[in-house]
Amino acid sequence: MLKYFKEIEFEAGTDEAGRGCLAGPVTAAAVILPISFADESLNDSKKLSVSTRNRLRPLIEVSAICYGVAHIETDIIDTINILNASILAMHKAINKLSKVPDFLIVDGNRFKPINDIPYKCIVKGDSKFQSIAAASILAKTYRDAYMEKIHEEFPMYNWKQNKGYGTEEHRQAIMDYGITKYHRKSFKLLPHQLKLNL
Repeated sequence: MLKYFKEIEFEAGTDEAGRGCLAGPVTAAAVILPISFADESLNDSKKLSVSTRNRLRPLIEVSAICYGVAHIETDIIDTINILNASILAMHKAINKLSKVPDFLIVDGNRFKPINDIPYKCIVKGDSKFQSIAAASILAKTYRDAYMEKIHEEFPMYNWKQNKGYGTEEHRQAIMDYGITKYHRKSFKLLPHQLKLNL
């Protein structure tokens, strides 16, 4: 993986997790890694096992120059749409960095400027640049932990397993039990959705 898009010490990578879920927040992270950081297993979080992600999370947190993580809850997702919520989550994560980045590299192809910081959108950047991969791991692991916590409140949806994605089991639970405050009402929650008891 490449270390920097530009040879700038405070270059931050940012990525989100949970964009396609039916329930739970969209979560983003921003990470500035030192040039010395190296771990051969670092990659796009979707390509890693749970155990590898969980091993890398504390390593990233300890090794990073700084990092930030932010959740955007479902009521905001439903109000401003998932794209804007994903960008807002990245903005909030960037604003939590203790160092102001000189440059941002953003996973994907859509972003909005923040604090006059120059940036570059990079499709599949989480498999190309270390800081975006690190951000993808933090976003994924923090969001997974969130879903495991709220699973205790609504165990019938099995969020500890499906993490809010639209699995067959999750959709069946929506049919059986209706929706919760954590479900995204602006999403198509059922394949043949006519009306939900809101």
